[in-house]
Amino acid sequence: MDHVANDRTAAHPAPVTAAHEALMSKGAYVMAPAAVSECLGTDRHDWAAFAAHWEDLAPDSYAAERGTRRLRRYGHFSLSRTGELALRPHGTFVQPENSNPLYIDVDRHFEPLTDAFVADPLLTPLLRMLGDVAACLDDAAEWSVKVHPFRVVASADSQGAPTPEGRHRDGVTLVTSLLIGRDNADGGESTVYATDGTELLTTTLSEPGTLLLGDDRSTLHGVSPIHPVDATRPAHRDVLVTTLTAR
Repeated sequence: MDHVANDRTAAHPAPVTAAHEALMSKGAYVMAPAAVSECLGTDRHDWAAFAAHWEDLAPDSYAAERGTRRLRRYGHFSLSRTGELALRPHGTFVQPENSNPLYIDVDRHFEPLTDAFVADPLLTPLLRMLGDVAACLDDAAEWSVKVHPFRVVASADSQGAPTPEGRHRDGVTLVTSLLIGRDNADGGESTVYATDGTELLTTTLSEPGTLLLGDDRSTLHGVSPIHPVDATRPAHRDVLVTTLTAR
């Protein structure tokens, strides 16, 4: 197991406290880009460098079987309560029972995160901040953290479906979606539902750095398709989906 970092970044309690209150009362929360940047200590140059990794994703053959053009990579980390982050050996991605209906107990093989992505200075504080957020949901000594950079592509004759499985759970404790960028894209509305189908939160992640958080134990989520604003060019929507599961 490769240790990514051992030092603990400074805490930024105000945005995390707001996320705690919303997750515990409602089950979902949108953290604004300014609040995310405050927690991470980042600026626009850091975000631009991080977004460049989305130009180095690999095709998702499983989504392609269902008519969706999606690019992605996958990585698995462990995160301790004290903030020690370690990259785990690369393996298959399997979603548990009672989660995504398309892929329950299916071994899916995705290309690993690049070394440059893992070493990006934005990633470690981001995952630690998400661990701080998840602490309101479970007093875990260690989190299993799964990291999925995604790009969904649409054209005039092919809409892009960020969640081709429809409304679903991921079978984790905390599910998060961080908007990295979107180009020529309309649609992509994110909705979080109670288990009885009641809409709890609906938002379109439009500004890079916006972070959607959900208590996956008590909610479902889905994202509407995207399509091009200008039909003569393709559209894409880039997000980082990160899930944390208490060990």
